[in-house]
Amino acid sequence: MPAYTYEALDANGRPQRGVIEADTARAARSVLRGRGWVPLAMDPTAEPDAAATGWHRPLWRARVFNATALAVWTRQLAGLVNAGLPLERALGALADEAERPEAQRLLATLRAEVNAGSGLARALGLYPREFDSGYQAVVAAGEQSGHLGTVLDRLADDLEAREQLRNRLIAASLYPAIVTLFATVIVLFLMSYVVPQVANAFAGGKRALPTLTVVMLGLSDLVRQWGWLAALGLAAAAAGLAWARRQPSWRSRIDAHWLQLPLVGRLARGYNAARFAATLAMLAGAGVPILRALQTAADTLNNRALRADALDTLTMVREGAPLAAALASKKRFPGLLPLFARLGEQTGQLPTMLQRAAEQLSAEVQRRALRLATLLEPLLIVAMGVVVLLIVLAVMLPIIQLNQLVR
Repeated sequence: MPAYTYEALDANGRPQRGVIEADTARAARSVLRGRGWVPLAMDPTAEPDAAATGWHRPLWRARVFNATALAVWTRQLAGLVNAGLPLERALGALADEAERPEAQRLLATLRAEVNAGSGLARALGLYPREFDSGYQAVVAAGEQSGHLGTVLDRLADDLEAREQLRNRLIAASLYPAIVTLFATVIVLFLMSYVVPQVANAFAGGKRALPTLTVVMLGLSDLVRQWGWLAALGLAAAAAGLAWARRQPSWRSRIDAHWLQLPLVGRLARGYNAARFAATLAMLAGAGVPILRALQTAADTLNNRALRADALDTLTMVREGAPLAAALASKKRFPGLLPLFARLGEQTGQLPTMLQRAAEQLSAEVQRRALRLATLLEPLLIVAMGVVVLLIVLAVMLPIIQLNQLVR
């Protein structure tokens, strides 16, 4: 059933705004008049993301739910469903409580789709920007298993843990990124403005300039003449990399090479393995069959190389191999994951052991990120100090040489 955003005046003359479901706009106005309200405006809700194509797709649009809001909304929906409220009524209650009009329209559309007979996962598929494929897969698995409330509750836990890990990684990398940015700006300013002043000051001198000054002047000329070309090349390389990541074949190669990097690759493997283990533990604990759980957990992985390994693991388990042995055969996964999977299979507590593996991997990723950030901070400061010192020496040496000549 379509949904409409309305503006009306109630019986006391107070303005009212909201979302209402009706077959037509005329029927929606009739419903408002039945309440004793005077309709002022009636507009259909915005088209879902999946329907906005071609020239109708906006160039940029803010998401309705950020990561934190999505976790909160998932928790609220899980609470209503676990309390026994039908899904259609739960979505309607959340739509009524939503503060933003965009959220009201989105939830009204979801409620209309569910009321028309669609599953929640299928309705979420109308908004791929808000609910990614992994989120939809987890919800679909919960619907098929009959444990939607439990799966939503654990999904909220997973979203909160993932956001916490992401925030800690960003916090660990923020200071080195800021230092690198300011160091680059300062060095470019010195090379493009300060050093050329030295060249102009000593251009008419007959004495040879110090070697360090000559080298710095050459680098300064290089930056001033070809800096724009280097910036253009970097922009083109970034655009090419972005294009390549949209191509499935290139995306798999790039992700595979990314995992092989000395420091970042290990962090990426740990982060993705923690996400994979947490999703698998959540679904297995909710009673989802292991094959379906493996498929869903693989869909949540952003790294295509690890996703291919997870799908190979699914094939091996389908053919009769134990989960631990299948995971151990894929060397990209950290060794901690098959170890805990083996313990879970031996003790009959696979969901618990997988959850512990996810927690251990998340903690290890955080420790490595903090250690790397702690190491990079003094190294960046020392490197910046050395570069600035060399530039200052290149400027000062001709002046010192001139003073000695005058004496």
